[in-house]
Amino acid sequence: MRNGTDRRSFMKALGMGTAAAAMGTRAVGSSVAVGAGRLSGATDRDGKYALPRLPYAYDALEPFLASQTLTLHHDKHHQGYVKGLNATLDKLAAARQAGNYSTIKHLSRDLAFHGSGHVLHAIYWRSMTPGGSRLKGALADAVRRDFGSQEAFVQQFAAATRAVEGSGWGVAAYEPMGGKVLVLQAEKHQNLTVWGVVPLLVCDVWEHAYYLDYQNRRAEYVDGFLKVANWSFANQRYIEATAQA
Repeated sequence: MRNGTDRRSFMKALGMGTAAAAMGTRAVGSSVAVGAGRLSGATDRDGKYALPRLPYAYDALEPFLASQTLTLHHDKHHQGYVKGLNATLDKLAAARQAGNYSTIKHLSRDLAFHGSGHVLHAIYWRSMTPGGSRLKGALADAVRRDFGSQEAFVQQFAAATRAVEGSGWGVAAYEPMGGKVLVLQAEKHQNLTVWGVVPLLVCDVWEHAYYLDYQNRRAEYVDGFLKVANWSFANQRYIEATAQA
């Protein structure tokens, strides 16, 4: 089942109360590649994908996002992608062992859906920080080169994120073939990419990310996101991406 794809399932999860402790508590400091960098706590002792801990307390982004929103989003929705990703990999291993690829189309779709959901959420949590941070350093220089000004870049990122059709993501990314910073949309996070891009900063605009706090006021949520955007994290990812290019 596609986790977080309809409001009824979200409100059902809300009615169940806040989730139990995240599975990320069993992570042991190993890491998984996410674009240019590696984010710690995303695999466990068995090499399975695991839910990484939030880099701040559940209430640290208030009043932008309530602790209940982050608890449901992180412990329920992101955990759903992790569980789905591991289950899909197990099914693919079983298919290879049996030499039976009759469900390969379905499993390939699930792998892209859950894998992309896990990667983007892992970046999303670190795309925010209490109080926000300034856009500076090498990424700021690249933004001025590719967009004319930081203001133009932020305005395009905000406009693209607000205008995502349906559910999806706003993505600031580095494209290594042309050596450019791009602003992209992801309506379905497993589709509509430019292959090889490295996400630098992402904003989740699936309704479960903001509905408790903003209902259908996505633009207001995006404005709030920009106030807590972690540009220092984005700059570090840009430095790592360009060093590998």
